[in-house]
Amino acid sequence: MDPLARLRLRQSEKWRSFPPDVLPLFVAEADVALAPPIAATLRAAVDLSDTGYATAACGLGDSLAAFAQRRWGWLIDPSAVTAVTDVGVGVVELLRALIEPGQAVVFNTPVYAPFFDWVPEAGGTALKVPLAHDTDGWHLDLAALEAAFATRPAVYLLCNPHNPVGRAHAADELAAVVEMARRHRVTIVSDEIHAPLVLDGPPFTPILTVPGAAEMSASVLSASKAWNLAGLKCAVIVTGSSDMAAVVGRFSPDVRWRTGHFGVLASIAAFTEGEPWLDQLLATLRRRRSQLASLLAERLPQVSWHPPSATYLAWLDCRSIGRGSQPCDRFLDRGRVALAPGPRFGPDGDGFVRLNFATSAEILEEAVTRMARSL
Repeated sequence: MDPLARLRLRQSEKWRSFPPDVLPLFVAEADVALAPPIAATLRAAVDLSDTGYATAACGLGDSLAAFAQRRWGWLIDPSAVTAVTDVGVGVVELLRALIEPGQAVVFNTPVYAPFFDWVPEAGGTALKVPLAHDTDGWHLDLAALEAAFATRPAVYLLCNPHNPVGRAHAADELAAVVEMARRHRVTIVSDEIHAPLVLDGPPFTPILTVPGAAEMSASVLSASKAWNLAGLKCAVIVTGSSDMAAVVGRFSPDVRWRTGHFGVLASIAAFTEGEPWLDQLLATLRRRRSQLASLLAERLPQVSWHPPSATYLAWLDCRSIGRGSQPCDRFLDRGRVALAPGPRFGPDGDGFVRLNFATSAEILEEAVTRMARSL
């Protein structure tokens, strides 16, 4: 992880949204140095002045297919991989092609805040189904999803692994979801951007590997979260049937030109040469998660959580401190630590905050120390 002085030189959203006395742990950017194979690829492109329009024909589908088979045993047809600008654009374009104006789109809350914007942007109406929460953590509420699917929504927008609760949904849960979706004729669009970031617990199950899902599902994923490439703009839609490929075929022809050339090059480098670096990152994230658990127990015992099994995001229950966005505001105003306020992820985020622990041990310790001091 890069030291704070070097991180402060960055000009991304994470490091330019707050004054320099604030530790920013709010947005899902990791404080890592770029993976060497990716850096070398980008330097070579700059040296060649290779800064033109993107083409995914240079191997994006092949590199993803090889990575997915090694990592998850997922067999992808490279020709079924379509490049898009980012996961949000991919989801919105799929929704536009799948729904009629006003049709319902189901998703589970609390969830990544842009879900609430993507659905109306595509002309749909959100049908929110809260996750179940018990002593074992967060998981899909299958009975509530059954009731929602029975109303015949057009699409179920799945988040797997789920942001912000940090869980890769179990294979048997996803099998039950697919069975319900087939029975009620609901198409599944799965945001799988955090797929490479499973730390332990249930392994990542790509939606298209669930029996029966390929005919009515699409996966949207990217190298951007695992290798910290969000600014380079490249994601992919993967389909597994001719029917779903036809949905992608209805996209505007201009969609292909909106992907970043550097994003394609960096993604190929990540999928082909970036696994050793990724494995080192996962080991570091496990250590940070353990460190965070110790710090919270020692200095913020009034905060409870279920340590995430995937992602580098901690979903912290601060309701003993305040409701709504009060805990987040207090940590910022008094502690100078910027976190993401829970209500941004839906009404069931009341009193929660999301903390990004993909940072150095020193920054994480300082952040929790400041949070405790703010109380």
